[in-house]
Amino acid sequence: MKRSIGDRLFDSANILVLAVISIIMLFPLYYVFAVSFTDPAEYIRKQGYVLFPEKWTLDSYQYLLSTSSFQNATLVSGFLAVVGTALSLVVTAALAYGLSRKRLQGRRVILLMILITLLFSPGIIPPYLLVRDLGLINSIWSLILPVLTSGWYVILMKSFFDSIPVELEESAVIDGSTDIGVFFRIVLPLSLPALAAFGLFYAVAYWNTFFNAILYINDYTKWPLQLVLRNMLIDSSTQAGGASAAEMMAEQNIPTETLKMAAVVIATIPIMCVYPFLQKHFAKGVMLGSVKG
Repeated sequence: MKRSIGDRLFDSANILVLAVISIIMLFPLYYVFAVSFTDPAEYIRKQGYVLFPEKWTLDSYQYLLSTSSFQNATLVSGFLAVVGTALSLVVTAALAYGLSRKRLQGRRVILLMILITLLFSPGIIPPYLLVRDLGLINSIWSLILPVLTSGWYVILMKSFFDSIPVELEESAVIDGSTDIGVFFRIVLPLSLPALAAFGLFYAVAYWNTFFNAILYINDYTKWPLQLVLRNMLIDSSTQAGGASAAEMMAEQNIPTETLKMAAVVIATIPIMCVYPFLQKHFAKGVMLGSVKG
């Protein structure tokens, strides 16, 4: 179909506007990336205005990764993202699968209780008292168990399980499979799009954990990466290794800002690297429950 001059002008204007918006959004990311790799001497000489570094260096990354507190924080965040995501997926999928089967007694009551959690929030104090009474203060598990599942994710995954034919489970039971075997051997393999989508949501949430760490973790050796990064960004007088900015620049000759930018890059890259591998399933998973035929 032949397009008019007005249509082509309209498309060109849209492309131009979207290109400008993209550049505006990507510029801060590029600036953080460029500064993190800038040679410390060049950064000091240019007084921080570096867009195209003359010399690229890994000094900031080497210093950060050599500090014990940053290493511990990276390990803690990695543990939260891997173990927390795995446990959350198992609990969410198991609860949603049980609620999707009509033979479960009391399923309406359980669904009502889940809906209540979506409508009413307990606030900060009740969860803190619960964590304290369970003896989880200063424990990494305090960052996992209170947020192990989400009522909204349970409802969405339940709608996905509702679309799985019951005949598949019945035939598996006839072949001698148990309910647990049906769940792990049939239901979960058919639920890869949902697991990929919610797995990404959980992983991002666990990796970005910092508020619960402020409430429950007093030992700085157990701080997650985001809490260490937050303290670095809001307090320029101290760094990941505990040294002051003046001492660090005297001993390491590394500007404070390049360390901050390097920490931001380290905290951002893992999630950005995981997403492309889950994109195929993620596109399907985000449509859960939106269309029913």
